[in-house]
Amino acid sequence: MTGEDTDRKPAAEELRQSEERFRLLVQSVTDYAIYMLDPDGRVSSWNPGAERFKGYSPDEIMGEHFSRFYTDEDREAGVPRTALETAEREGRFEAEGWRVRKDGTRFWASVIIDPIRDESGNLAGFAKVTRDLTEKRAIEEQLRQAQKMEAVGQLTGGLAHDFNNLLTGISGSLEMMQIRMAQGRTAEFDRYFMAAQGAVKRAAALTHRLLAFSRRQTLDPQPTNANRLINGLEELVRRTMGPDIEVEVVGASGLWPILVDPNQLENAVLNLCINARDAMPSGGKLTIETANRWLDERAARIQDLPVGQYVSVCVTDTGTGMTPEVAAKAFDPFFTTKPLGEGTGLGLSMIYGFARQSGGQVRIYTELGQGTTMCLYLPRHDEEESAEEDVLVVTSPEHTGEGEVVLVIDDEPTIRMLIAEVLAESGYAVIEAPDGPAGLRVLESNAKIDLLITDVGLPGGMNGRQVADAARVHRPDLKVLFITGFAENALIGRGRLERGMHVLTKPFQMDVIASRIREIIEQ
Repeated sequence: MTGEDTDRKPAAEELRQSEERFRLLVQSVTDYAIYMLDPDGRVSSWNPGAERFKGYSPDEIMGEHFSRFYTDEDREAGVPRTALETAEREGRFEAEGWRVRKDGTRFWASVIIDPIRDESGNLAGFAKVTRDLTEKRAIEEQLRQAQKMEAVGQLTGGLAHDFNNLLTGISGSLEMMQIRMAQGRTAEFDRYFMAAQGAVKRAAALTHRLLAFSRRQTLDPQPTNANRLINGLEELVRRTMGPDIEVEVVGASGLWPILVDPNQLENAVLNLCINARDAMPSGGKLTIETANRWLDERAARIQDLPVGQYVSVCVTDTGTGMTPEVAAKAFDPFFTTKPLGEGTGLGLSMIYGFARQSGGQVRIYTELGQGTTMCLYLPRHDEEESAEEDVLVVTSPEHTGEGEVVLVIDDEPTIRMLIAEVLAESGYAVIEAPDGPAGLRVLESNAKIDLLITDVGLPGGMNGRQVADAARVHRPDLKVLFITGFAENALIGRGRLERGMHVLTKPFQMDVIASRIREIIEQ
């Protein structure tokens, strides 16, 4: 026996003993499923933990392909094959997902697959380690729900406080008006009128924020030039930023028109600018930039948008930036990095809701300590932009109606009464209906109807949009004014209304609706 053989024997014995120790260790582990696969992915051995997780005995599973532990969806998508290919190519595969037991039940698993190679570097098989995270995932989900409910509780508590204050202002003003009327002191009415109207406007703004957050706000999309809109905001932005922040506006030439609610786009840009200012407490530079974007299939998939043409509106700051963890949660409802009482966490989620409701997207590009870019992507509008934007001048109607007939559909009697009085004072004939089917019966009759005013959410099985669409089968030129504080998907199809359809958001002032009615009828 040579010296070389003598040296090799202890080494081989040490390797055998090491493998035996590893085998015993693996067999003793029950919290993890550990099993070996041959190069084709068939099970060659596994530990008691795998037997416990999967529910199979060794005789039932040895020689079977490991893909039987995967869901039907994952097998059809080729996930098991991809897992082995990734492990062989990159040296490891790690993932989480649903796996299936023998009895058909599913559990949430963390999976690691490592390739095993022989002395020549050839693939000899795979080692697969699976951990059951179902209970851990359920606990984390319960924690997330508890945190969300706590945030909801804080939000609703604050809203209840605000609304109680507003209701007190309204009811108190009405009571004082009643008292002053009994005293004959009507000269003081204006003060109480102003107080009540101010409370109503604040309540409307609060409700709007909630609807924007839930992506159910009422939008009034119009052909809009983003450059013109931002130029109109520039002076306000500069004043808001203060002297320590440089503001630069870069508008793309030949910018495509977009179909959005211009007021909501203004709010979104201003909110992004304010967030940028807060990220630059020691000063810096703010840039607002627009551009035309063509998203091909790959870019559209990354942005989670359909392939097509878009306009981007980006706000960039040189501030503190965000960590990846913060950026990943930035659009989550109720998430905020601001101290308690200085933010509800609704700001960015409202912007996200507006972008998605408008058929677009919003994305974050950020680096900690370097700054942040927030980009809105909004679809290009195919039609030519209106040369001049419509301007609504709110005044008391100077013209009276000339016998035009207006049908008002609303399930709230007080609203029907107020609108009917405004219409009557303006010289219009009024027909009232409390629900969709009753209004449609009028529209399907031979009655003359010059304008339909309808709420969107109606009882009786038909919403306002369905009533209008059904009426236009027989009255294709019927003019429609939707009055709503809640934008159902049925109202704005793909972000736009049909020609001759208009929308007015509740609550509204009576002189506003009178002017709007006159404007629509005269078109």
